[in-house]
Amino acid sequence: MNSIFRKSMLSVAGLAFAGGVFAGPVAAHADVTPVKTTPVAAVQAEKPDTGKLIPHGVQGSQSRIDLNDEQVANTKAIIAATKKAGMDERAAVVSIATALQESKLENLGHLGDRNDHDSQGLFQQRPSSGWGTVEQITDPEYSTTAFLKGLKQVDGWQDMPLTKAAQTVQVSAYPDHYAQWEQQAADLVAKYWNS
Repeated sequence: MNSIFRKSMLSVAGLAFAGGVFAGPVAAHADVTPVKTTPVAAVQAEKPDTGKLIPHGVQGSQSRIDLNDEQVANTKAIIAATKKAGMDERAAVVSIATALQESKLENLGHLGDRNDHDSQGLFQQRPSSGWGTVEQITDPEYSTTAFLKGLKQVDGWQDMPLTKAAQTVQVSAYPDHYAQWEQQAADLVAKYWNS
């Protein structure tokens, strides 16, 4: 029995050797010319120019808050609505700074006793002042579009300091408070405009 097993093993080994000999030369003649590849450069969209984002420089001391996922999503929604409205990065800075002041970029519903009249949403717009229904002004795209529509009607808003442009649209009791958010708003637009 041992000799039959040994003969079988030798036969298998012989086949493997013969297969290797025959396959070896065939494989040796295969085309092994190296393929030339060109490295692919990662294309990164340029960040908006700081001069476009803050053309007049910031006014006064600046505030900054850390943003959670909801606030980042609202930031991106404001930027998307600004682009959809055909407006530039500066309009997004004014919008985001305004929303930072009004709601800290949180889509606020009715706050009960703490509510400023019937103000709601990112921009604290009021249904009673004609900004839209509660459902509309708590929709980030709608409320941003409504704010931008007001901004477009401000003659020369592009050449105004941010706080004056925002105040002309918002008519706030605290008109100078928008200025404190200009740097963070510009940083957010620089970060998310091309994302």
